[in-house]
Order: sequence, then C-alpha cells, then structure tokens
Amino acid sequence: MGCDRNCGLITGAVIGAVLAVFGGILMPVGDMLIQKTIKKEVVLEEGTTAFKNWVKTGTEIYRQFWIFDVQNPQEVMMNSSNIQVKQRGPYTYRVRFLAKENITQDPKDNTVSFLQPNGAIFEPSLSVGTEADNFTVLNLAVAYNNTVDGVYKVFNGKDSISKVAIIDTYKGKRNLSYWESYCDMINGTDAASFPPFVEKSQVLQFFSSDICRSIYAVFESDVNLKGIPVYRFVLPSKAFASPVQNPDNHCFCTEKIISKNCTSSGVLDISKCKEGKPVYISLPHFLYASPDVSETTDGLNPNEEEHRTYLDIEPITGFTLQFAKRLQVNILVKPSNKIQVLKRLKRNYIVPILWLNETGTIGDEKAKMFRSQVTGKVNLLGLIEMILLSVGVVMFVAFMISYCACRSKTTK
Repeated sequence: MGCDRNCGLITGAVIGAVLAVFGGILMPVGDMLIQKTIKKEVVLEEGTTAFKNWVKTGTEIYRQFWIFDVQNPQEVMMNSSNIQVKQRGPYTYRVRFLAKENITQDPKDNTVSFLQPNGAIFEPSLSVGTEADNFTVLNLAVAYNNTVDGVYKVFNGKDSISKVAIIDTYKGKRNLSYWESYCDMINGTDAASFPPFVEKSQVLQFFSSDICRSIYAVFESDVNLKGIPVYRFVLPSKAFASPVQNPDNHCFCTEKIISKNCTSSGVLDISKCKEGKPVYISLPHFLYASPDVSETTDGLNPNEEEHRTYLDIEPITGFTLQFAKRLQVNILVKPSNKIQVLKRLKRNYIVPILWLNETGTIGDEKAKMFRSQVTGKVNLLGLIEMILLSVGVVMFVAFMISYCACRSKTTK
C-alpha cells in the first residue's frame, strides 16, 4: 500500500517536471515559430500579408487643413504691427487611396521600386465650409491631385528582414541635395511600416518628402488600440531644436539672419526644396518653437495633444496601425522697396499659412483580423506556455513534498 502511494507521488512529480520542462522548451520554440511566420509575411513580395496592404492601404486616411485667416492685413502693411490670425477649419480631404504604381522587383539587390500617386477627395461632411471659401489661398485638391511622389526604391526584406521597407533610393538618389553632411541623407522607411520586432529603446527613422528631410521618433508609451497592444512613438522636441540645444541639427541651419545665427528653434527653411520659394516648415502653432519665431504673430495656441506627430507601431510586425502627422506651412515675408505692400514693413515675419493633420487608424474589420491572426495567436501561445510551466512546477513541488512527508512518516 505504501509502495503504491509512494509510486503514485513520484509519478505525479515526474509528470509535473515533464510539464514544466515542456512549458520551458515551448517558450523559445514558440518564439522561433512566431519569428519565422512573421519574417515570411512581412516581406514585400507578391502573396504576403505585408505586400497586399503595402500596395494599397485598406485604412482610410484623411488630411485636414486649418487655414490661418489674417484679421488685420492693413495694420500690418501700414504699421508693421503683429499679425492677428484666426484659424479656420478643418477642411478635410481623403488621401492615399490610390494604389502604388510601376511596382518593380529587383532580385539582384532585393529591392522593389514604385511611384506613389497622389489624390485628394474633398469631404464636405467633415469640413466647416467649402473649397470656395474666400480666404482659402488655393484649391487644395487641385494642388495635390494628379501628382506623384517618388520614384521610391525600398528593400523588400528577402535577404534580410531587418531592412524591409527601408528606403534605398528616392528619385534615384541616396541623398537629397538640399542639406549639408548627414542631414542630406535619406534614412529609414516612409513610416507606413518598420522592420519587425520593434524595441522600445529604438529610434525609428523615416523620410518625409513633405518636409524634405529624414526625421525620427522615440518611444513614449504603451497604447491599447482596438485590443491590439501598440507602442506609441513621437517626434521629440529635440528633433526641431536649434543647433545650440541639439548640435546634431547644425546642418539643418542654412542661413544666419532669420535663424538669429542658428539659435532659433522649431522652424525649418525648405526653400531649396521648393524652387527657392521662402517656405518654412514647423509644427502647428509653432509647437516647440523658440519665442522669437512667434513673437510677430498673435492668436496661436500650441499644445502637444493637438499639434504633435505620433506613430502607433505594432511591435511584432512593425506595422503602423495608427498615426497623426501634423505640420505647418509658413512663408517668410521681408521688407521690400520693390513690392508696394511690403515697403512699410520694418521687420521680418514668418507668416503661418496653414497647418495640416493627416491621420489614419486601422479599421474595425482589419483590427479584428489582426487580433485573430497575430496578437491572438501570440497571446494564446504565451498563455499555454505559462499554464504548462506553472502547473508543472506546482505539481512537481506538491508531489515531492507529499512524497517526502510520507517517507518521513514511514521511517518513524
């Protein structure tokens, strides 16, 4: 009888040990299987999940514009007063609904090239007025439609998944010819996706043709997006700082007068990128800009919640499932004896023209599919691993304690 009981306890302990070992083994094996599946599906080639969504996004993307309506143009022209602005908006357009064109795979260097056609459809129900509102400087859809961005050439990830979606060349070049030194380099992806297995410690680099430069985002927080755990990466204020605050930005300072000898923060002179037109880019309402930038303009109210740029990245796949890209277009206006309306100006103005908010969020159906095919499977595997390990350890400890207690009683 004692033998049967002891044998049973030993058998239970062995089963517990086996379960614990199996659970422990399943962890690296399961992770390896997940990585293998992800690596296969994020490659940019015909037949993969990534390629299907890359060619034409299934997410509805909207670009909202707020126009800065100048309230006192005569006072400014006659007395060089501060500009009083009032934002009007949003004027909303649906964008990025056209599929990529001229998609060409190059097996020699494992890249794929393409053109991104631009299109804009005005959305009256999401706008405060019509495109004919008289303070609007230009018809935004006309300015955007029938244009293309590219040619882009990106790595497809077949030889190395760590390079997937990273831009190799833009318009046939690896540099932009707008900036000096490393500032002129085309870095990272186009921000629609990043190589898989994103870490919180990473600095995510991406190129934006809208601002004519590469830029970066850093981890801010964990976010639950429709049941999917994502990492929120944000553009830090350091990215827009003056060279005095961030020496890495020295090559983005191209002139000394408007920038006050490269001490001003928060604006970027992109005139070389815009055929010499005096265009300056900033965040909306001059967010993160130094006080001297906005001192000539009244009516601005910068705040991070509305005006910063962020990316919500699903870390396993590297896909951007939600984003908000915000930027402001400004024009440099200087005194000029040759232009009548500028003759009486006594100072320079960086005049805000408009700011835009381009947003996209994964749809409910795609989120459901993503949960079932990616995060759901990962969570289930993790749960099974923990149950096997926990139950195994508990069984082993419990049966061994019982066995030792029985042996002790028998000996006595």
